[in-house]
This record gives sequence, C-alpha cells and structure tokens, in this order.
Amino acid sequence: MHLSTGETSIDVEGGVSPAIPHPTVGSSDVDPSSSSVVKAIEFADFGLDPLIMRAVTELGYRHPTPIQAQAIPVVMSGKDVMGAAQTGTGKTAGFALPIIHSLLPLASSSTSPARHPTRALMIAPTRELADQIYENVKAYAQYTPLRCTAVFGGMDMRPQTAALRQGVEILIATPGRLLDHVEQKTVNLSQVKLLVLDEADRMLDMGFLPDIQRIINLLSPNRQSLMFSATFSDEIRKLARTFLDKPVLIEVARRNALAENVEQTVYRVDSDEAKRAAVAHLIRARALEQVIVFSNTKLGAGRLARQLQKEGLNAEAIHGDKSQQERLQTLEAFKQGGIKVLVATDVAARGLDIVELPAVINYDLPHSPEDYIHRIGRTGRAGATGVALSLMLEKDQRYLGDIEKLIKVKLNVEPLDVAFPGRGSAATRGNGDASRGFVPERSREAASGGSAEREGSREESSDGSRETGRAGSREKASREGSSARREAAPRRDPGVDRDRQPRRGSPPVAGRSNSKADPFFSRPYEPASDSIDLAPPGPTESLHGPESRRQVRKVAALLGGKPGEY
Repeated sequence: MHLSTGETSIDVEGGVSPAIPHPTVGSSDVDPSSSSVVKAIEFADFGLDPLIMRAVTELGYRHPTPIQAQAIPVVMSGKDVMGAAQTGTGKTAGFALPIIHSLLPLASSSTSPARHPTRALMIAPTRELADQIYENVKAYAQYTPLRCTAVFGGMDMRPQTAALRQGVEILIATPGRLLDHVEQKTVNLSQVKLLVLDEADRMLDMGFLPDIQRIINLLSPNRQSLMFSATFSDEIRKLARTFLDKPVLIEVARRNALAENVEQTVYRVDSDEAKRAAVAHLIRARALEQVIVFSNTKLGAGRLARQLQKEGLNAEAIHGDKSQQERLQTLEAFKQGGIKVLVATDVAARGLDIVELPAVINYDLPHSPEDYIHRIGRTGRAGATGVALSLMLEKDQRYLGDIEKLIKVKLNVEPLDVAFPGRGSAATRGNGDASRGFVPERSREAASGGSAEREGSREESSDGSRETGRAGSREKASREGSSARREAAPRRDPGVDRDRQPRRGSPPVAGRSNSKADPFFSRPYEPASDSIDLAPPGPTESLHGPESRRQVRKVAALLGGKPGEY
C-alpha cells in the first residue's frame, strides 16, 4: 500500500499504513480472511456520528477495506484526495461516509428549501454509476436530516427539478444533465464545499473535461476535491493537479493491477460466427449461472443478445440506445437473478456493483487496455473468486498485446473449436471460407433461395389465410410465363413495314414475307368527306324519349332502386 502527501511517502505491504491511525468501516460482503480487509479495526473506533453508525450497523458493515481505512481519515481531515483502488473494494463508502459525517453539523430538520442548500456534489460518468452512488448515500444517511437526490440523462427532468427545488444537501449527477439544470436555473452550486469525481479517469477519457471545467468554475474556490478511480494514468494525474490542491495520493494496489483471485483465459477463434457460438458454449460448459458479456458496439451487443436467446439462454442487452428506464429495469432484473446473461457495452463496465458475479466474458477485446481492467473488475469482488474469459480473432492480436503490456502479465491463450450452424464440407463453403470450416450466411441463403421461396409461398399468413401465398405463387408463375413469351417472340424491326413483320402469338403464314404489301395501307391519312352527325338529341327526346326511360330504369335497378318509381 502506498500513501504520499508531497512530503511523506509510505509503502506498506498487505496492511494499513502506521501513519494513519484512524479506523473506518467496510462492507459486510468483504471476506474477513481476505488480504484486502483490515480486520483489527471496529467501526466504533472510528468516531462516526451515531446516526451514521446506526445505518452502517443495520447494513451489516463490520470490516474496512484498505481504500476505506486510508481514505476516510484523510477526507475527514479536509485534504484533497486522489484514491486509486481496484473496483469492488468499497470506494463509494470511502468518500460517502466521511462527507455525510462532515455535513451533519449543518443539517436542518426544517422543511424550507433555503435550509437545505447543495453542499456536496458527486459526479459520475454514467447513469448507472450515478444511480448506484445515490442508493448507497441514501442508505448511509437514512437516519439523518440530510437530503440527497440524483440527476442524470434519459429521465424526465420535471421530477428532478421538483426534488432540487425542495432542497438537497448531497447531489449526485452526470455532467451533461447537471449542466442542463444549471442552464434552467433549477440548481445553485455556489455553496458546494465538497466535490467528488468518481471514476475520474473515465470521465476525462470520455471527453467530459470541458463539462467538468464548466462545473468547477461554478463552485467556490474554497472547497475540498476528491478523485476516486481504479486507475490513474500519468496524463490523468497531470490534469488532476490543475484543480486539486496538494492532493494526498492513496494507492492500495500497484497501478493498473488486477485482482489475484480472478482466473483469466483468452480463447482464439477463427471467425465471427465461431465467436458468437463460443459464448453459449462457454456458458454451458462452465455452468455459469450469471455472466456479463461485454461488446465493443451497441449493434454487436443487440445482435449477440438475440443470438443467445435463440440458443435458449435468458439474455438481455444494455447499451446507450436503450432508454434509461429500460436500462434500469434490465440491471435490476439481472441483480435479482431474473436474467442469466447481460450483454453490455462499456457503459456498464464502470461502477456496477453486482454481488458475487461469478464470471465475465469479453466477446470483443476492448480497444482501450484500461477498459479490460474495469471489465474483469465486475467479478472477483470483495475477496471472492471469479472468472474472466476473453474471445479473440487473429486481427485482435494488437489489442491483446496492449492489455498484456499494461497489466504486465502474459495471458494464457488457448484455441477453441466450436461447432455452429452452417459448418459443412469444403464443397459447400464459400471461396474465402473453405479453410475456416463454415458456410457464410449469404452463401447459404443463395444456395437455398429456390426452396426458401417455395416455402415462403406456402407459409401461412398472420391472419390465418393460406390463399395469399398460393395466389402470389400463381401470379409470379404467370408473370414469369408472360416474360418468357415476350422474350421468345421475335422483335419487330422499325425499318420494315408492320405488315411484313410476324405478329406475336400467331403462326407464320407461308409466303407472307414475299407477298407484295397492299397499297391501301401505305396511303396517308385522309379525313372522310361525309362526316357523321354526332349532335346530341334535343331536350324533349332526351328527357321523354322511350329509350332514355329504359336506360333510367336500368340504372335505377342497378343502384338498388325500384324501376317503377321513375
């Protein structure tokens, strides 16, 4: 463990630094036998407010984790902090508990919004992480007069605006939605004295730096700033120094370290089809009860989820194109065990706290090696064991090298041969796919196009009618027959008289082509000298003539009337 303040640097292996005598509390999910737990400290020794200790006791927290043991006393001392720890080690409690403790002297039981100004601001990069922080803070502060709320995108702003106008001391937000409320003048940040950037490196990597800078400019310069994340690159550290004042750096593991209790294996497959089939194969072969599968793209996540559903697995996808309500419902169903496989993009890779998740699968190797650390950090939390499986193609070798370089570990790579629908003999494979042992979808569709059309013509329609398909087949056959007859018919030459050209559908007449054309048909058009008088009949004849009456009777009968009425 490493702690530095600019003047002091202390390294302690596997324990708490003696320079920090203050204890803290941890999570009941932490295994006391784990090396990541500080066992000699009780929460009562820390000196938290009794209202906080009541909530902590009911939540079952007993032992602190290293990040909690090191961060909480520093936060309570009023210093800026840069805390780096593996995911699942309790960073949220590491900053939420001391903040609640420091705000309690200013708490008020009044119902007036003016007595509940925003004093602490916690910013998270994703909606899911913001909602998770809110749930934790609400649980820690449930017996205090402090109010808290969360604002993030994808949800209606009106309930958020109503909560903000009632007054909240602790506000959890994503950068974009927070600036929306600032522009609507529904929140005032001038009295914020505590700023927390959770998963700070992710926020800066995702391009939130301009938004973060705008938010910081709205805050008082006399504030305490905290940054917590699983990794801190040198670039992030340099940027952090621009708005942190002499921060205390706390690292409970080496930089970019991985949990030692997570089994990591990489499987090499030879095609995208084999990779999709490998996911279902690994889930069944290893009897995984719950698993998160990570995809690099939203389209790939949705496609893989549908494929797994066809394989008989209870799978759902979560990505940025889903509404916030759908994402929250899917996450809740997964946490409750209603969903077995959660296919996610990296939007779910940060900050999700799912207890005892046995495994994660990297369907795509991440393009950023830091994301690999956060993905597999979803399993093996709080001292439990976990499994991290990754699939790769030959083209992904560069990404694998970047990951191994960052974590300084040579990963075990094994070939995986998986059978999937469409794998056939070399004679039926496409030109470029014969060596890989599968038939591309397009090739299979082209090869079976005729039978598919015949089957489609016999397929019953949704309203139960089967005649539509048959009629369509007869129509199609009729059109094809007409087209064939037109193609077979001889084309007429515009330079030859029409009478000399054979007509379609009529047998040729012997000697017709050699006979002389009738000069009558070659003469120009001449109007007739005696034209027929086409003047309309007089009114009396038209109205009272016998022929007209008969026509009226016929029309009346046709329209449903009685001829006798006219």
